[in-house]
Amino acid sequence: MNGFKLNPEFAITDEQSLRSLFEATHALAIQKCQDTLGKHAQQFIKRSPFLCIGTQNLDGKADVSPRGDPVGFVKILDERTLAIPDRPGNNRLDTLVNILANPSVGLLFIIPGFDDTLRVNGRATLVNDPDLLESMSVNDRAPKLAIVVKVSEVFMHCAKAFRRSKLWSPDHFQSRTEMPSLIKIILDETTGAPSDKDEMRKMDDDLEDEYKRTLY
Repeated sequence: MNGFKLNPEFAITDEQSLRSLFEATHALAIQKCQDTLGKHAQQFIKRSPFLCIGTQNLDGKADVSPRGDPVGFVKILDERTLAIPDRPGNNRLDTLVNILANPSVGLLFIIPGFDDTLRVNGRATLVNDPDLLESMSVNDRAPKLAIVVKVSEVFMHCAKAFRRSKLWSPDHFQSRTEMPSLIKIILDETTGAPSDKDEMRKMDDDLEDEYKRTLY
């Protein structure tokens, strides 16, 4: 594959040029943005088992991380404050380190079967308050810390992206077997995967066992 080269003639570099390509923003799209969690936003969050959190460090390097748990895992502390438990992961700590450098975060809440989503923006703090963490325990295991978000913007996002992608349509589900396993992908791109199929299968089985042991 040849390296792509962008023609600078077609680069959009200022807001005026950008907005000239689109119709004016609908008034309702502006008005829907709130600075507190209304009753519908709270109900959406209480139903959601999954979110994505976007962060950025001081150098502008961006990251998006998935977070998932039983329905309602994000605690609503008040109409402007959320708490997200930090469960065991790969210990890269990308999201957490970014928050220490730059507390601005963006959240996207998703509910299986819903085409619309909820977007929440705010400023995050990492906390290890024992009472808060204990209230977020699963299987008698409390998280080591929580991400507490002070909300600045809340709004619903329309269904077009999910409908275009047919994300929830079983007719469009793809078989995971059509691509290599997670471990094989990582090894192929780093040290090299073993050629022995039994050895590779054992590594896949070991990962599944680790998932079972370390979800919480």
